[in-house]
Amino acid sequence: MRATLIYGAGDVRVEDVPDARLREPTDAVVRVLRSCVCGSDLWPFGSRPASAHGDRMGHEFLGVVEEVGSAVSGLTAGDVVVAPFVWADNTCDFCAEGLQTSCRHGGNWGAPDVDGGQGEAVRVPQAQGTLVRLPVAEDSALLPSLLTLSDVLPTGHHCAVTAGVGPRTTVTVIGDGAVGLSAVLAAKRLGAERILLMGRHADRTDLGREFGATDVVAERGAAGVERVRELTGGDGTHAVLECVGTLPAIETAFGVVRDGGAVSRVGVPQYSEVPMDFGVFLRNVTLTGGVAPARAYIDELLPAVLDGVIQPGKVFDRTVSLDKVADGYRAMADRTALKVLVQP
Repeated sequence: MRATLIYGAGDVRVEDVPDARLREPTDAVVRVLRSCVCGSDLWPFGSRPASAHGDRMGHEFLGVVEEVGSAVSGLTAGDVVVAPFVWADNTCDFCAEGLQTSCRHGGNWGAPDVDGGQGEAVRVPQAQGTLVRLPVAEDSALLPSLLTLSDVLPTGHHCAVTAGVGPRTTVTVIGDGAVGLSAVLAAKRLGAERILLMGRHADRTDLGREFGATDVVAERGAAGVERVRELTGGDGTHAVLECVGTLPAIETAFGVVRDGGAVSRVGVPQYSEVPMDFGVFLRNVTLTGGVAPARAYIDELLPAVLDGVIQPGKVFDRTVSLDKVADGYRAMADRTALKVLVQP
């Protein structure tokens, strides 16, 4: 079968790899209908040292079950399913606490001996706990929105939930990428009173307004902090959702959060030290967030997607075939695409 591998910065290839097949009785084999390029894929695409050995890529996919192991129940061949961005048994003590990202028997897509999602098929470990069956046909128009349940929509939701977003809450979202826009959608769905989106790409912030942003702040740094304070009567917002930014983003977050408020930080961290100094401490600001346990949120979010209440699939603004996936990486790295859908 064909699958995506990365050999170094800017060097993404689609090559023949061994067919996905059952290895353990807890496995399933899924034929991929849709996958995508994640913003976190761009970090190795921009900086990975060159290697003679390629690593499998992709952690967001949905598809059709082709075969299940003898220990798998609740799934049959022909089921359309979505996979969270990590696999998990969904039965261990951490999973029971809604922390499938810490599953004692789970792991990451593309790890050694594990398939990546950007391919024609995937062997899914711990399939019964990982896969969520979708009540749609494999040609459903909802597939792009359902694919966001794999990562970006639960990540945006996790950011909003951990920051305490709810009715009467004011929110600042920092970042107009797919996760930031998903955070806008999540904040709106949770009943936020006002949502300020900090971003400077008009096509993205226009979508942010469609998703529920009430204000757009294009300024950055001190000017951006001043603008948010101006829009909020000098106080800042109750919640700040920092969506996959670098160090200046978290500095801005502490500058725009209201005293007693919360800053939630999600996405792959690109800074190791958080400038949470004594002044921030005195303001009783909470720092929260972390990696989103997507599997914990899919059942909650799925009905809104199926009913068309939310349409998170609008974050996909380009579709490529699997053989053209490298073009998708380049488009996202060059900011000519927001998020790229891959259709094998």
